[in-house]
Amino acid sequence: MVKNRYDTISEMFISVTNRYANKVAYGYKDGNDWKTLTFAEARSQVEKMTGGLKSLGIKAGDHVGIVANNSHLWAMSDYATICARAAVVTIYPMLTTKQVKWIAQHAECRFVFAGDREQTEKVLSFLHEAQKIEKVIVLDNSVFDDENVITLNELLEMGTQYNAEHPDEFEKDAMSIHKEDVLTLIYTSGTTGEPKGVMLTHGNLVSNIVASLNVITADEKDTFLSFLPLSHSFERMAGHFLATSVGAAIYYAESINTVADNMQEVHPTLMTAVPRFYEKVYGKVIDSIAAGSAVKQKIFWWAINNGRKTVHKKLAGKAIGPLLGSKLKLAHKLVFHKLHERIGGNLRFFVSGGAPLSKEVGEFFSAAGITILEGYGLSETSPVISVNPLEKPKIGTVGPPIPGVEVRIAEDGEILTRGPHVMKGYFKNDDATAEVLDKDGWFYTGDIGLLDEDGYLVIIDRKKNLIVTSGGKNVAPQPMENTLVTSKWIEQILVLGDKQKFVSALIVPSFPNLEAWAEEQRLQFENREELIKLPEVKQLYDRVIEESMEGFAQFEKIKKYILLPHEFTIESGELTPSLKIRRNIVVQRYRDIIEKLYSEVDEQ
Repeated sequence: MVKNRYDTISEMFISVTNRYANKVAYGYKDGNDWKTLTFAEARSQVEKMTGGLKSLGIKAGDHVGIVANNSHLWAMSDYATICARAAVVTIYPMLTTKQVKWIAQHAECRFVFAGDREQTEKVLSFLHEAQKIEKVIVLDNSVFDDENVITLNELLEMGTQYNAEHPDEFEKDAMSIHKEDVLTLIYTSGTTGEPKGVMLTHGNLVSNIVASLNVITADEKDTFLSFLPLSHSFERMAGHFLATSVGAAIYYAESINTVADNMQEVHPTLMTAVPRFYEKVYGKVIDSIAAGSAVKQKIFWWAINNGRKTVHKKLAGKAIGPLLGSKLKLAHKLVFHKLHERIGGNLRFFVSGGAPLSKEVGEFFSAAGITILEGYGLSETSPVISVNPLEKPKIGTVGPPIPGVEVRIAEDGEILTRGPHVMKGYFKNDDATAEVLDKDGWFYTGDIGLLDEDGYLVIIDRKKNLIVTSGGKNVAPQPMENTLVTSKWIEQILVLGDKQKFVSALIVPSFPNLEAWAEEQRLQFENREELIKLPEVKQLYDRVIEESMEGFAQFEKIKKYILLPHEFTIESGELTPSLKIRRNIVVQRYRDIIEKLYSEVDEQ
């Protein structure tokens, strides 16, 4: 068992920076070159930033916002605020000015770290209305002619002077924090309504780190590549706090679009990602193989089939015979090593969270010898509730509950959890807190699931997403969406049908693949709106859906669908920052065409 050597995140930071002073803590791209900071250098920077905040008058319990893209500066702003005994309010940088304003005002932020000029301008646009915000600190040192704005360099200068006058205060204050103190407010992206500010304590996060490390292994020899938003609880705990707690190096991807290149430059050993990432990698590999020769395709699928046989034998606890073992070695030499090289060559395992991973995608990676440990949790649970153990992962599940975490299934199938990982409550929202936390400490997750014969948790769907047809049939859309989104022809899908006679769907095609196919078929179209209306395209998607629905019950199968010409995006409000579709918003936006689809059927 991993022993807890600290009670708070600030204590952890001090302990680790002392122990691994000369080791690389952070790596970041500067132009074409990767630069690094040691733990000692990061500690020095954090001490100055904390001193700067104190010179501005920060007090214990204050709230400080961070609205910035991932970087070592985000990480150090986090630790600086925490060590100043304040709480960090994480704000996704892709949010609109209106959304940033709502969170900053609701959270009563006193100071805000802004990543660059764009983020600073967002805050400045409503600063005159935000009575609490006193200063905006610009992390990239962009200069503004505004007394309410200071640069990071100016904060560091202030901190240097403050710390010289108060030489022992940094460590004294950081070590005086209690595990019951609020560490952070994380505003749920939510698929409905206004976001809620989840209050997590130092004890919440520390318990989650220690329990997770009893299931997965990570140490100072590991290198993480971070690209999920640090504003998200999953990356903040696993790719930030947990990684630092073991002395691992964290390298920050330049952007979501450069992750593939950055993996080959950094050679990470551990990475966290959401299912959409794995689906895209899977799709690119399948497309690449489909474009190759018949011989190449035959070798590839021979390798995958032998990989799958190996996975099934391991899960069943059976030995890998010499014949299968030799086939697997050949498969790795001919096929799998190329995929391993594409992800950096040194990866020990991925961790997947944020949404359920398609079983087909999980089996594909596992067959290729790439381990994805799927886990489950919510912002309200710090976030990890369960994760697949490294020694015995089980595809199609999110693993057993981590140590110290209780899970039970309510009569209606809802997953309930209790333990040191459960939030303190929602900030300034007692009614919402009472709706999800009962008097016995059980948190109602809003997810439907079951515990299998081995005690592994299986997620079925969000409770509010369950479809009840007019015929009284219960349909979970998520399994269907997970199956269909692995098709090379489908980029995004939302399954519908509540209170209707049958199940339908909104589908965003994978336009690069569809357009290439249409050109091969010599179809005439001027734009995507024209393309999706072609009868040949409808025939293609009829076939795709029919083939994908083979394993589902008749009442679950998609009878009608609508092809959409544009992707759901974060900017349009149709996706959460963690890339989940905001079901209510999408349904409302396309209400007219959905109603038309069902009314046309009624008229027939």
